[in-house]
Amino acid sequence: MSRIEIFGIEGIGEIVVGDDLASVIAAAAAGSTDTNLADGDVVVVTQKIVSKAEDRLVAIDPNDPLSHKPLVERESVRILRRRGDLIISETEHGFVCANAGIDLSNVERGWAALLPIDSDRSARRIRDGLRHRFGVDVAVIISDTFGRAWRRGVTDVAIGCAGVAGVVDLRGTPDALGREMQVTEVAIVDELAAAAELVMGKSTNIPVAVIRGVDASWLRDGSVADEIVRSPKEDLFR
Repeated sequence: MSRIEIFGIEGIGEIVVGDDLASVIAAAAAGSTDTNLADGDVVVVTQKIVSKAEDRLVAIDPNDPLSHKPLVERESVRILRRRGDLIISETEHGFVCANAGIDLSNVERGWAALLPIDSDRSARRIRDGLRHRFGVDVAVIISDTFGRAWRRGVTDVAIGCAGVAGVVDLRGTPDALGREMQVTEVAIVDELAAAAELVMGKSTNIPVAVIRGVDASWLRDGSVADEIVRSPKEDLFR
């Protein structure tokens, strides 16, 4: 693989509870010959529209900027750090993130978006819908925006996937100089999620992107985003 293409799917519109995301995505993609889905594509879908479709929105007090904090406590299995109003916590999914992944952006005022209950299942549902009803075999990644320890800024990562490897293990393979790699495991779904965000942005109302031309060896059934989560016994910082 020496080249990939990334393009956003426009025309998705506002998602409401119960929307069939596979149908919505396929219809929007078919609106242009340039964006029609093809076998082997990786479809990256933002967590926000998945949470909306799956009724993961909770009403909060629109006049109280801290009214979502009880939700953060509820959605956390462990609080790691507190600083002012910021909470770094671990969710039931095993993610360590700010405010248990609860987000107030790109939702109506007075509402907070929770993470999907099972983002891998959400990815499988979208993938199966696209394959069974529209005859296209794609991989699906559910993405969300996370901060990172020791580095400023945020980037998109994968919180769910279907049809694409979470991690590609390069241990035992030669590097460019022929030396055997000992520890290299590449978080492919995170890299793809971050790449897709470049065309989706945070304020452009493009919640779905397609990555075309990825290495076919990355596309596989049975993978889950949990592959990326380091277990506590392997984690030097928890």
